[in-house]
Amino acid sequence: MEKLMFKSESSTNPKYGFKPQDRPIEQHISQGVINLDKPSGPTSHEIDSWVRRILNVEKTGHGGTLDPKVTGILPIGIDSATRVIQLLLSAPKEYVGLMTLHKDISEERIISVFNEFQGKIYQTPPVKSAVKRELRVRNVYYSNILEIDRRDVLFRIGCEAGTYVRTYCHDIGEALGCGAHMAELRRTKVSSFTEDDDLITLQDLTDAFYYWKEENNEEYLRKCILPMEKAADYLPKVIIRDSAVDAICHGANLAAGGIVAISDDINKDMDVAIFTLKGELVASAKSISTTEEILNSISGIMFDTKKVFMKTGIYPMMWK
Repeated sequence: MEKLMFKSESSTNPKYGFKPQDRPIEQHISQGVINLDKPSGPTSHEIDSWVRRILNVEKTGHGGTLDPKVTGILPIGIDSATRVIQLLLSAPKEYVGLMTLHKDISEERIISVFNEFQGKIYQTPPVKSAVKRELRVRNVYYSNILEIDRRDVLFRIGCEAGTYVRTYCHDIGEALGCGAHMAELRRTKVSSFTEDDDLITLQDLTDAFYYWKEENNEEYLRKCILPMEKAADYLPKVIIRDSAVDAICHGANLAAGGIVAISDDINKDMDVAIFTLKGELVASAKSISTTEEILNSISGIMFDTKKVFMKTGIYPMMWK
């Protein structure tokens, strides 16, 4: 389990910023993400536009497109959080799928081949995919058979972003020598977004927005919309001083003197998330050093800032 290692002591000024859970409701919405349960039928872009109309906001964006017939977790970012949701494009995913074999195969043989399709696998994206069709390597972290009912195989798969489960089923069918296709698919996890954690429907969101607008009750909307920091939960963390925040917001790289605490498992060239002492997400960055090197450094650049999510001016400028 990830732990924080403290490099120095510091406190935060309550005049600046907010703890994510304490943001005013309008700001909570515009810096929020939704753990949406996508129904079968509409495209992911249609879901985006429906959420945009329900909440009457300017922008929405999703993290990881689902095919129209696929159901399950579709994280949605609102307004300024649409940039943050892009962090999820490279995050691990989990699915529950139903594969149908085209001939009768023994359970022992099915289990044996499934075990072979774990770890690093080779895939060619399907014809209708949005990426170039060339052979590439993807990681399958686990693939567990939940049930076998004659030619139907129910399974759960945890995999690297960009893994095509439809192709996965086809390739297993080829390896079995009988052919197979994906009959149904549901996404059950995107990084820290799970089915057990604040999963909502479009109707839930519609009702929550109504309670806020018509009855001045924001409780349900706060449950439906999560702070944008949720999208960075899976990344190693870097906590910085108030005095370093505005410099990072202007795109500066993070030096050793601005760091208060870091995750204990940071290696070189690792993606990390930079937070304030209040827990606000400031930016994503690439590590230049390891945890041990950072803790022992007095000066020098430790992180290369990549994407900034916090607006400038929220914390005072304390740099020149």
